[in-house]
Order: sequence, then structure tokens, then C-alpha cells
Amino acid sequence: MANHKSSIKRIRANAAKRLRNRYQAKTTRNAIKKLRGTTTKADAAVLLTKVISMLDRLAKKNVIHKNKASNNKSKLTKFVNGLK
Repeated sequence: MANHKSSIKRIRANAAKRLRNRYQAKTTRNAIKKLRGTTTKADAAVLLTKVISMLDRLAKKNVIHKNKASNNKSKLTKFVNGLK
């Protein structure tokens, strides 16, 4: 158990941040799955901009690694460009 008041506060803050990070990461993963499930290019293009924004935000906050975000953006862009 933590002995200092600041340690106890830090534990509480970390728990809150962890929940927020998990929520945002899961929401992004669901958006990626939804994008992969689309069949029309117009719908996919709209979703792609939102997903890219979400990935950039996660990478900026170090929830996911910046290279992982970049790889995902690249693969999803290729996927959307390949749709007809």
C-alpha cells in the first residue's frame, strides 16, 4: 500500500487514465473493424478520415505506438483505395 498522499492520488489518477485509454483504444478498434466491413468507397472514405483522426490522437497520447498508428493508417488507406 502507498505511504504518501501523493502516491495515493497518483494511483487514483492512473486508474482513471487507464480506463479512458482503454475506452478510446477499444472505440478505435471497433471503428477500424467497421471500416474494414464497408463495401462502398464513398462510405469508406468518410470513415477513413475519422479513423485516421482517432489513430493520430491515440499515438499523440502514447496509448499506441506512433509506428503502429502509421502502419494502420497505411493499410486502411490501401484498403479504401482498392475498393470500387
